[in-house]
Amino acid sequence: MTNPVAATDFVERVRQRVRPERFAHILRVAELAAAIARANGLDPERAYLAGILHDAARDLSPEELVLLAPPENEVERRHPLALHGRAARRMAREWGVQDEEVLEAVEGHVYGVDPAHQIGMALYVADVSEPGRGVNHEIRQRALEGRLLEAYREAVACKVNYLQSRGIEPHPRTRAAYEALQRPPCPRV
Repeated sequence: MTNPVAATDFVERVRQRVRPERFAHILRVAELAAAIARANGLDPERAYLAGILHDAARDLSPEELVLLAPPENEVERRHPLALHGRAARRMAREWGVQDEEVLEAVEGHVYGVDPAHQIGMALYVADVSEPGRGVNHEIRQRALEGRLLEAYREAVACKVNYLQSRGIEPHPRTRAAYEALQRPPCPRV
């Protein structure tokens, strides 16, 4: 990790940019991401930092999101809210965060991450299963039992199913993460 920074350096910055309800969600996600990281042998401080930063841009207007993170595909053009992870990544970088794994987790919490990206998986699972949402308790429990990949696989599948049930096209990166998780791993040679 380069340029280590503490999450406490960003708590107030984030609090000032989001509604109180969103900030409460952010704190719950950060705490859960740290707990999931701890349960899976990962760095809880990095997971907590990613959790604090993940929704920093969530309450920006569509116009502000597009300025910070120009759309890269039709899904993002139709649904600017899909840009909030990439916009938060840009904000975090401008604030001095240089840890690429944390930055990728912040961006990837919207779309999904490669399964090799464990901090990203911890954040993704924490975001979809934090207790304030009132859903996905079993996904949270699996992650806290040290079964992060299994929990992440289920979380991505839940997101794809949720979007499709509402007639919303999943983001291409979400679709790619979903498909990658459905394939069995290659045998070692």
